Amino acid sequence: MNFLIDSLKLIISFDPDLYEIIWLSLRVSFSALFISCIIGLPISGLLSSTNFYGKRTLIIFFNSMMALPPVFVGLILYLLFSNTGFLGFLNLLYTPSVMIIAQVIIILPVIISVSTELLEQIFMEYKEIFDSFDVSLKNRIKTTVFDARIPLITCILTGLGRALSEVGAIIIVGGNIIHHTRVMTTTIALETSKGNLEMAMSLGIVLILISIGVNAIVMTMKMIAKRYSYD
Repeated sequence: MNFLIDSLKLIISFDPDLYEIIWLSLRVSFSALFISCIIGLPISGLLSSTNFYGKRTLIIFFNSMMALPPVFVGLILYLLFSNTGFLGFLNLLYTPSVMIIAQVIIILPVIISVSTELLEQIFMEYKEIFDSFDVSLKNRIKTTVFDARIPLITCILTGLGRALSEVGAIIIVGGNIIHHTRVMTTTIALETSKGNLEMAMSLGIVLILISIGVNAIVMTMKMIAKRYSYD
C-alpha cells in the first residue's frame, strides 16, 4: 500500500509534472468538448425539429460513428498531418491542436446522437403549439434546446467522459511527448508499463475525483431545475 500513500503525496504536494499533465488533459478535453457542442447542438436541433429526405440515414450514420475505433481516427489523422500527408504543411502532428481535432471527431457523434434523441422527445411535446403559431425553424430549435438545457448537460458530459478517457487516437497523433503532449490517460499507460505505479495511481485518482465532481455538479443542477420547474 506504500505506492498508494506516495500517490496521494504527489497530489497533495502539487507535484509540477503531475499538474502539468492534468492541466493539458483538461485543456485538450474541454476545448474538444466546446467545439463539439458548437457544431453538434445546432445539428441535433435541426435533426430533431425538421423532416427531410435522408434524415434517418444521417441519424444512423451518427449513431454508427459513436462506435468509431479511436485508433482508426488516430491513424487517419496521422496520415493526413504527417510530413507526406495532405495537411502536412500545417505542422500540427504531435501538438495539442491535433489531439483536440482527434477528440472532436470522437465525441461529436456522441453529442449529436444522444442529444438528438432527447430533443426529438421534447420537440414532439411542443409541435402542435409550434404549428399553431407558425413558429419559425430558428425559434423552434432555440426553444427546444433551451427547454432541454438541463438534460442536455448530461449528454454533453457523456462526451466529456469519452474525451477524458481517450487513449488510442491521441497517443498516435500526440506522440505522448513529455512536457508537450502527455495527458493523463497516456501517462497512466506509460507509467504502468514502466512500473511507476505512484504516478499512474495519482493520475487515476485525479480522474476519479474529476468524474465525481462533474457528476455532483450535474445532480445539483438537476435538483435546482426540479425545484424551480413549473411541473
